[in-house]
Amino acid sequence: MHATYVIWHKHMIKFLRNREELIGLALQSVLWVVLFGVGMRGLVSEVEGSDYMSFILPGIIALSALAGAVGGGMVLLDERLRGILKEYLAAPIPRLSILLGSATSTATKALAQAAIMLIVGVLMGARLSLNPLGWLGALLLLALFAVGFSGLALGVAAISRSIAGYHGMIFLFNLPLLFASNALYPLAVLPTWMQFIVLLNPTTYLIDAVRVLAFGASPTLPMLLCVAVVALFAAVGTWFALSLFQRTVRG
Repeated sequence: MHATYVIWHKHMIKFLRNREELIGLALQSVLWVVLFGVGMRGLVSEVEGSDYMSFILPGIIALSALAGAVGGGMVLLDERLRGILKEYLAAPIPRLSILLGSATSTATKALAQAAIMLIVGVLMGARLSLNPLGWLGALLLLALFAVGFSGLALGVAAISRSIAGYHGMIFLFNLPLLFASNALYPLAVLPTWMQFIVLLNPTTYLIDAVRVLAFGASPTLPMLLCVAVVALFAAVGTWFALSLFQRTVRG
């Protein structure tokens, strides 16, 4: 665990000293909420009893976690291509610690971006529930989801031979996880065949849980099922990253 903390701390220090990345993260959060959320609210005023800003904000937050995970994979890929990863491998630490350090730093950035988005969303008219424990639960689920998708991104980064190849492969995960979900539209309005696809997507369960916990929306899916699916996704993502990482090291 100490090795995980050291790698996490290294990535966070690098992040906090990088003004471009800090400004980009803040502006990206504001632009997504203001331009997309406010613009769509002009077309759709209410969905399932909630104003559209409150409905869409969990989906925008999930998108930020996906984008952050792609960035986390880029960090690992950059360290691998530059030979820094060999220094980690030469140290007497578990291979899993290397991946967990990268995944937890990515999750930390996702939580920071989610906090900015929540503040901007509330200023733009989103209505948070009055349950602080619900906010905490939503953030914990978001962290698990970020770890899960970080695992997918880190696994792809472990086998990619170039930055262009990495982006090409991660594209196959990124868009389906967002658009084949309930991020932009309610589950009930989708055709049956698409509902089946959406229910296979772990993003759907995260978004539904965040809507219930943080915004007081009526649940579409059982809460325990949402928690179980997000936790399973985090575990599968970590296993995926570790498997491909160990295969790359052996190769």
